[in-house]
Amino acid sequence: MAQIKPSLAKGTRDFSPLEMERRNYIFNTIKDVFRKYGYQEIQTPSFENLQTLTGKYGEEGDKLIFKILNSGDFISKISAEKFATLHSNSITPLIAEKALRYDLTVPFARYVVMHQNEITLPFKRFQIQPVWRADRPQRGRYREFYQCDADVVGSESLLNEAEFILVYQEALSSLGLKDFVIKLNNRKLLAGIADIIGKPELLIDMTVAIDKLDKIGLVGVKQELAAKGFSTEELAMLDPIITLSGSNVDKLATLKEVLKSSEMGQKGIEEIEMVLAYAQKLDANALPYIEVDITLARGLNYYTGSIFEVKTNEVSMGSIGGGGRYDDLTGMFGLPGLTGVGISFGADRIYDVLLELDLFPESTTKTTQVLVTNFDQSTEDYALSLLQTLRKNGIASELYPVAAKLKKQLTYADQKKIPYVIFIGAEELSSGMLTIKKMITGEQEKMAADDLFSYLINTADPN
Repeated sequence: MAQIKPSLAKGTRDFSPLEMERRNYIFNTIKDVFRKYGYQEIQTPSFENLQTLTGKYGEEGDKLIFKILNSGDFISKISAEKFATLHSNSITPLIAEKALRYDLTVPFARYVVMHQNEITLPFKRFQIQPVWRADRPQRGRYREFYQCDADVVGSESLLNEAEFILVYQEALSSLGLKDFVIKLNNRKLLAGIADIIGKPELLIDMTVAIDKLDKIGLVGVKQELAAKGFSTEELAMLDPIITLSGSNVDKLATLKEVLKSSEMGQKGIEEIEMVLAYAQKLDANALPYIEVDITLARGLNYYTGSIFEVKTNEVSMGSIGGGGRYDDLTGMFGLPGLTGVGISFGADRIYDVLLELDLFPESTTKTTQVLVTNFDQSTEDYALSLLQTLRKNGIASELYPVAAKLKKQLTYADQKKIPYVIFIGAEELSSGMLTIKKMITGEQEKMAADDLFSYLINTADPN
């Protein structure tokens, strides 16, 4: 058999032990905050029925869904007439009935509908699992990546939105980030803008284009909107809204005047003001992180109210979080009238940000705390007993698996960054005094086993 050169699929990565320690540090920090706010963890399958996912993310989002080919001879089941059309959209449902999940929100909505008789409303869940998108890989964008989601369904209260702002602020601050912004907008406000310029039927086209402002600039947005049917006069009405500036209070005051003829637009403004008021009552320290941004559109079709996006100013990176309210999502699965709101942390991008800023704590790199040496069969039985006692005392320990020269064992400990090495030789066996070496300084000292356990347990920083 010919040898195949090993390679990774584009947009995917392996993770080393050190990288996993750091990733788990991010996940655990976020989980702690989720739990503090009353959210419980669930998990859903990595793939769903294709019909569950399609139609929920907009036309562009649907193109990025990874489809899974049916098993067996699926091609023989397609008629020659279908093949002759050379149209993938008509053939795909016949050869791919499943797909990898695009995000965690739609599977969650499906979960709620299927388990509606088992859950208590409002239902607050968090979920940390991988998702897949057939996107073009680039820095900070992968085809397989983890999302850290929290959602609450069954509650219309805007207190939920305000608490999500606090969740972002607390979690990112706990991870060491200082200069970040939590952008806030409302899809009702955007609907009001489409209404006053006379293009309510083109709301989705407008939001998709506006959402690209950071990528293609104002000129690019106008060109895309013109191609979708917006006239020069309509674009002129949209221009001052897109370029709105000033404080949150100033922006909302301007929008109240601009959208005074739109009931929907006024409702959106009212909801933003309520979210800000709740946030101030809960924790006024969170207010400086909040920016009302009328250009924030979030191109997903299912958002109907508040929308969020989080960016850091400390590193050149896309959004590291986002979300919003989705009043109609569960209705697509047969459970109408159940409102929901949720957010997501982009864990992979957050990892890149923390790495660039050197914000990972040293403790995340520690695994084994103690290596017990192995010189010969005569000391191995004692070493095994010591090993288990160390572990029962909560000390991460390992025994070098074979008898070897001391230099080789110390090299192993050094490369794994194990802070302590315990020597067990004939002298230690006869005297009952064990020798422990602190690897970072090279210092050695002898102590009885009981003292050794106490020393290791009470040493806060073994390095």
